[in-house]
Amino acid sequence: MNQRGRAGAQAAATGAKGPLAGVRVIDLTSVMMGPYATMILGDYGADVIKVESPEGDVMRYAAPMRSPRMGAMYLQGNRNKRSIVLDLKKPRGREALLRLSETADVFVHNVRPAAMRRLKLSADDLLVVNPRLVYVALHGFGEEGPYAGRPAYDDLIQGLTALPALVGKITGEPRYSPATIADRIVGLNATHAILAGLLHRDRTGEGQAIEVPMFETMAQFVLGDHMAGRSYDPPLGPPGYSRLLAPDRRPYRTRDGYICALIYTDKHWDAFFSAIKTDPEQRDPRFKDMSARTRNYDHVYKWLADLIETRTTAEWMRLFEEADIPCGPMHDLDSLIDDPHLSEVGFFREIDHPTEGKLRVAGPAARWSRTPSSIRSCPPRLGEHGDEILREAGFSDGDIEALAGEGAMVRDSG
Repeated sequence: MNQRGRAGAQAAATGAKGPLAGVRVIDLTSVMMGPYATMILGDYGADVIKVESPEGDVMRYAAPMRSPRMGAMYLQGNRNKRSIVLDLKKPRGREALLRLSETADVFVHNVRPAAMRRLKLSADDLLVVNPRLVYVALHGFGEEGPYAGRPAYDDLIQGLTALPALVGKITGEPRYSPATIADRIVGLNATHAILAGLLHRDRTGEGQAIEVPMFETMAQFVLGDHMAGRSYDPPLGPPGYSRLLAPDRRPYRTRDGYICALIYTDKHWDAFFSAIKTDPEQRDPRFKDMSARTRNYDHVYKWLADLIETRTTAEWMRLFEEADIPCGPMHDLDSLIDDPHLSEVGFFREIDHPTEGKLRVAGPAARWSRTPSSIRSCPPRLGEHGDEILREAGFSDGDIEALAGEGAMVRDSG
């Protein structure tokens, strides 16, 4: 185990506290966006209570899996959490959730707003119970627009924010990203919204309701690159950042494989031309500076693609490294997982799960000098911690048995 891996293991073993130690999060999210956000909070030390329906988070069923309801996608997104199953349609189940929320710091869900209102679990309901609560709703669309209340998933939001269309503009065929990019970007935005809400609460004592809509969040993300000429009124031209849309902006084919390189700044281009022995007076004026290249990226990338095809990957890697130009191999998934840098910095962590055996997970990436993040607990089985969580909230054994007896709380079946 490398130094970072040892440090992480030691932090977990000695009970080292992360920056959110003492913060309790009630997590009603499922699929990917919300669980990703709350996993980060858990890595930072928060006590994340994952409240699941009797069926459980749908990602529990995403193969491959060793055991029922413990799919790989679920395992990669739900460490450092405790699971309780509550049937919120039953009065006792709802009452149990309200009681858990009384001492919570954060309540986060990705249930459609109308359903939360029917359950009487909206921000208005919860902030009466706990005025210091940071109540975060992850929606498909903002509640004040015509799309309010519509269902939304990653693919739909990608499509609505033009990502497949941008791919199609380059390749001729619209395609979704092969990663849950909308879920994860919105999840990251939710994480920092929660942290800002906690900071405000700690300064003022006030809780509040925060809405994080997928569509608007991803529209901001995409248009930050692509407003272009429509940044101005009247427009100076069409939207779209020419560099990102150039058809030859791709991993470059070499004589024996592929390489990823970005010759971007004027300094990079000067170093590159020097490396390939091209004198300044011989250089195409379309390469002169950033402004010229921006207007001619189709030509720039096509010229570079044709040139790179004339040498081997090793030759180009050596040239780019000597010129201090950003470059690297084009990984596939296996070579990414086996990348020596990720191994050396302790990116992957091995955890021993009581039912799933040894698991390899992508650990927290940030490094902290005083309050390190850590993996303290395995992804939970469905309802694994129900009794424990309720006892902590002051429920008696009789209360817990009553909840279980009518199916308002469902225990882990092993």
